[in-house]
Amino acid sequence: MRPAVHAYIGIGANLGDPVAQVLHACTRLARDVPRTRLIARSSLYRNPPMGPQDQPDYVNAVARLDTQLTPRALLDELQAIEVACGRQRDGSRWGPRLLDLDILLFGDLVIDQPGLRVPHPGIAERDFVLFPLQELDPALVIPGLGSVAALCRRMASTGLVAIAEEARA
Repeated sequence: MRPAVHAYIGIGANLGDPVAQVLHACTRLARDVPRTRLIARSSLYRNPPMGPQDQPDYVNAVARLDTQLTPRALLDELQAIEVACGRQRDGSRWGPRLLDLDILLFGDLVIDQPGLRVPHPGIAERDFVLFPLQELDPALVIPGLGSVAALCRRMASTGLVAIAEEARA
């Protein structure tokens, strides 16, 4: 049996009820992914879309998992959750989504395969990823990029707003 690896998963939604979608995704991560345990979830954050601005704001969070799955098997499980939650992949980037689950980090691995790049591309430029990562593990180091804390200090404000705890109950 493979030893467990820490994996960090980016979670985002901006269609339907985005808060409910993100929270439901966390429930699915905890319940439905084999040989995987949900260790922690960051606060929820609201932020403007990265791509076309004619879409609703996103709600984002990061989950920390311990998993014995391979990176590809974990990606397959994440995509199955997306489909079960109503996501239809149409090939568009940065468009509105019912749910988006991305492997941000998988231990200290660097992976560059078709359909799977870890650390997730653009991770160092995304405040909605960096600040939740820092919340979960202030000492975290992103392979090839440095510490999350240092990356957060360099991050310009882009409208990221933490959602109050009572708003996500």
